[in-house]
Amino acid sequence: MIKLCGFALSNYYNKVKLALMEKEIPFEEELVWADRSPALLAKSPLGKVPYIETEHGVLCESQVINDYLEAAYPQKPLMPADPFAAAKARELIVFMELHLELVARELYGQAFFGGTVSEEIKTRTQKMLVRNIKAFANMAQFAPFIGGAEMTLADCAALVHLPLISLATKIVYGEDMLAALPVRAYTDMLGQRTTVQKVNADRKANQALAAARQK
Repeated sequence: MIKLCGFALSNYYNKVKLALMEKEIPFEEELVWADRSPALLAKSPLGKVPYIETEHGVLCESQVINDYLEAAYPQKPLMPADPFAAAKARELIVFMELHLELVARELYGQAFFGGTVSEEIKTRTQKMLVRNIKAFANMAQFAPFIGGAEMTLADCAALVHLPLISLATKIVYGEDMLAALPVRAYTDMLGQRTTVQKVNADRKANQALAAARQK
């Protein structure tokens, strides 16, 4: 059985967890904090989560993991059979993670962890997000899923990343920079799925555990 290792506060952990549940792949979870311990580094060379343990060995990097799950467990696909349609779904994933989430991550220290971000970084990040969100608006369909009529691995990424970007920008800039897009309606729609409800419930429980751990 696959073992998913990491913690449920991580958006990338939840991206993999949602894919596992949507594909109905049996798995177990192991709580692993990103502490860069020798034990963690032996499994994930940069000390990142998530990683999975399989009968063949360990895999890290969330998209590599999800691509593996899609190939190894094709019975309930989360990618289109058509190569171009599948590539368009991967295009959305790469764009969201490289040009939206990674950019907005500059704000997370102030938004979520009690730190501060310099005015220079705030200005640069805001400028990049304005440009990149405009481009994203021309790519995403929300019809009703992020890439069209069917749920794909792109939705596993969108569900965990887009709300974080909305919240971080609202806290730091006083405005949700994704407000012009139907992100709220989209996440509400996905929130009707039992898999998403499970992910959200476990994330909240892990948040309380993490808070207690810091005391």
